[in-house]
Amino acid sequence: MNYLIYFVCRISDRNFTFILLNNWYLVINVFMEKRILECVPNFSEGRDLNVIAQITDIINKVKGVKLLSIEPGRGANRTVVTFAGEPEPVCEAAFQAVKKASELIDMSKHSGAHPRMGATDVLPLVPVSGVTMDEAVKYARSLARRIGEELRIPVYCYEYAAFIEKRRNLAEVRRGEYEGLRNKLADPEWKPDFGPAVFNEKSGAIAVGAREFLVAFNVNLNTTSKHIADAIAAAVREKGSIRNENGKKINVTGKLKGVKAIGWYIEEYGKAQVSMNVTRLSVTPVHLAFEEVCRKAEEMGVKVTGSELIGLIPLKAMLDAGKYFLRKYKRTEEAGEEELIRIAVESMGMSEIHEFRPEEKILEYLIESKGETI
Repeated sequence: MNYLIYFVCRISDRNFTFILLNNWYLVINVFMEKRILECVPNFSEGRDLNVIAQITDIINKVKGVKLLSIEPGRGANRTVVTFAGEPEPVCEAAFQAVKKASELIDMSKHSGAHPRMGATDVLPLVPVSGVTMDEAVKYARSLARRIGEELRIPVYCYEYAAFIEKRRNLAEVRRGEYEGLRNKLADPEWKPDFGPAVFNEKSGAIAVGAREFLVAFNVNLNTTSKHIADAIAAAVREKGSIRNENGKKINVTGKLKGVKAIGWYIEEYGKAQVSMNVTRLSVTPVHLAFEEVCRKAEEMGVKVTGSELIGLIPLKAMLDAGKYFLRKYKRTEEAGEEELIRIAVESMGMSEIHEFRPEEKILEYLIESKGETI
């Protein structure tokens, strides 16, 4: 028999009425879910470790926020930082980090392989648990307003936080990069959402947004040719490429939905890479993106030698990859979580450049190990 139980409790000055059946403890768990917002700012400095340390130290000082990863790249001259916590302290930490970066990084002297337009180039907020996308949008826009007003940096809102449809796509917002920013700001169509429409020579501009979980994933090629990497990227990314046929420009859509990609050469590694942002994991899992690059590379006479994960990845994405390669290799034995992760790492060569440590790269593992301060 199911007993229906009503009770009222008070949380943060609000009354909640719970209707519980047999598994009442499951309902309690839902309402006790932590509110976790992730922030993944990209700073235009990947070589001076002292500058990176000063920026991340500022984040660490904000109570209620946990720094999860710091990933500098010399060739890209860019550092991807990931931190998480309750929304309000996360937004405070983000603002302080942007402020510190504006003090330390001079964009007029910056160069690197990765597209960029500002000292803090991009700052996305990602709802992890207990936070809706609508809430993340409000936090992103509020943070963008504060950056624009207090730091006098031009701010564009992108993805779900965009006010204008053509600004949803980060690549469109960043088109022309830092070098084209002066002219862009003079164009009324590209007036910033917040901050002055004035070229800030030192700090450039920043894109602030709210988005779903994104996996930044680079696939390594056994070539130094940026041209080949570019061609593979154009063939796989959703946007595809524009070709001239009989004097007409024709857009050729790429293979992978929810994937953005560019090709580049990283001197530090001595390899060209297809650098991808996988934005819709439910549509294009990481392992399928990897496999498609492998196919295109083979068509162009080169081989994939491995891959590199930038930032963090959800546990499910790794388990799904492990299961996929298990089936591909026609292995029938049962595999537990640890074994599936190992299979995924080995199959995609994820330790070729840097050792892939699950406890440092898988989001859930990292949050669990750092959970005491979130």
